[in-house]
Amino acid sequence: MSKRILIIDDDMDMCNLLSRFLTRKGFETETAFTGNKGLVKFREKNFDVVLCDFRLGDMDGREALTEFKKINPEAVVIIITGYSDIKMAVDVMRQGAFDYITKPLIPEEVVNVINKGLADENAGIGRPEAPVTAGGGGQAASAGKKLQPTEEGDFMRGISPRTNALYQQIELVAPTNYSVILYGESGTGKEVMARTIHQKSNRHDKPFIAVDCGTLSRELAGSELFGHVKGSFTGALTDKEGIFETANGGTLFLDEVANLPLDVQATLLRVIQERKYKKVGGNKDLTTDVRVLVASNENLQEAYREGKFREDLYHRFNEFSISIPPLRERKEDIILFANFFLKKATTELDKQLDGFDDEVLQLFLSYNWPGNLREFRNVIRRAGLLTTAGKINSNVLPWEIIGGMNQMSSSSSSEVPQQHIPAPVMNLDSLGGLKGASLQAEYETIMSVLKEVKYNKSKAAAKLNIDRKTLYNKIKAFEESRSAI
Repeated sequence: MSKRILIIDDDMDMCNLLSRFLTRKGFETETAFTGNKGLVKFREKNFDVVLCDFRLGDMDGREALTEFKKINPEAVVIIITGYSDIKMAVDVMRQGAFDYITKPLIPEEVVNVINKGLADENAGIGRPEAPVTAGGGGQAASAGKKLQPTEEGDFMRGISPRTNALYQQIELVAPTNYSVILYGESGTGKEVMARTIHQKSNRHDKPFIAVDCGTLSRELAGSELFGHVKGSFTGALTDKEGIFETANGGTLFLDEVANLPLDVQATLLRVIQERKYKKVGGNKDLTTDVRVLVASNENLQEAYREGKFREDLYHRFNEFSISIPPLRERKEDIILFANFFLKKATTELDKQLDGFDDEVLQLFLSYNWPGNLREFRNVIRRAGLLTTAGKINSNVLPWEIIGGMNQMSSSSSSEVPQQHIPAPVMNLDSLGGLKGASLQAEYETIMSVLKEVKYNKSKAAAKLNIDRKTLYNKIKAFEESRSAI
C-alpha cells in the first residue's frame, strides 16, 4: 500500500513540483499552502509523513510541529526551510521532528529522508540526540555519495557537488510542463541543459528546436517564430511555416531571449498564455502546444526594470529557474571534461594522442575559463590539431591560458616583466603585411571588449556597434588564422 505524504508550503510551485515528483516515486500526496489548512487535512486523514516548510504565512514550523504531534505523536514530520540555521534545526528535532532539510531541495535526497523516517521505529518520538548538520540529514547523507561521470554521445555529466545539484533540479522540473529560465554565462551549456530537460520530459519523442534570438533580425524575428502569409511584406513570396508550428507538441528553446523586440515579446506572451497565435499578415488563429524554455546570460529582472524586456513575459517564463554554474566553480569536473573533449577530438582528427602533460592539467585547473565549456572544448580541439603524437604540452595552448599563468607569476614577483606575457600573434605573412596588422589590431580590440563585458557576446556586439552574427564570424576567422600559423 502506498505511503501517504502531506506537503505544506506557501510556495505553490514548490508544492506542486514535490507532489508530482513523489507521486512518480510511488507515494500518494496531498498539498496545503498554509499551516492551518495543512492541520485540517492532517486531522481528516491519516498521513505517514508530513513535509512542512518552516516559514509559512500563518505560522512557523515550530508551531506546526507542535500541533501535528498533539494530533498524532507518532507522525513523521520533516521540516523544510531556505534558511540554514543550526539552532533552529536542533530545536525542531528536539520538539520531535524526524529531520530537517534545506532549499534548494535535492529530490532524491528528500526521498531518502522520507524512506529513513518510514523505516525508523522511533521516528514518532523524534531523535534529539541525533547529530545535526547545516544541510540536514538528507543533504548530509549525500555528502559521502560518490558520483560517477556519465557520457552520452556528445555530452558528459560531471561529478562536482554543483553539477549534482544542477541535475537534481532538472530531474524535478523536467516531467512538468513548466516554463523554465536557464541562467548561465556564455558557454556553460544552456542549450545542452534545455535538451536534457526535453529528453527527460513526456515530450521527448517530439521536436526539440533551439533558436538563438541574438541572431534573429529585428524585422524578421516575428516571421521566423510565427511564420507569415504570402504577400505580408516585401519578399514574402510564399507562405512560411514558423518555428512554433514546426515545434508543435515538443519543446522550443529560446536562447538570449532578451534580444527579442518588444512587439515580438507581446505576441510571445499571448502564445504562451492562450496557446494561440497568428502568422505575420494573417487573420486566422492557430493553436500550438509547445513547452518554452528560455535562457539568458543577463538578469531578466534587471532587463525589465530597464524597459528592455516585458515584465509580464518575465513572470510567465519564471515558473521555474535554474542557474548553471560556470566551469571555474566545478573544479572537480575539469580533468574529466579535458579527457572527454580529447577523446572526441582524437576521433574527429583520426589520430592517437596520449593525454596531457602534468603542466597542462595544472594550467587547466588554474585558468579561469571565461568562455566555460565552449572555450574548453575549442582549446582541446586546437591543441589536438597541433599535436602530432604523444602527450599534449603547453606549447600548443592558446596565449590566454599561458598568459594567465604568467600574470599570476608576475603578480608575486616584480622581477618578471609584463612584456613577457605572450600576445595573440597571427601569421602576418600569410595574411599580407598591413592587412595582417590591421586584423591583429581588430582582434585585440574585440578581445578587450569581451573581457570588459565578461564575455557577454550580446553586450560586446552592441559596444562594438556590430551584430552578434558578425562578431561570431570575426572570432571564427581570427581562430582559423591563428591555427594556420
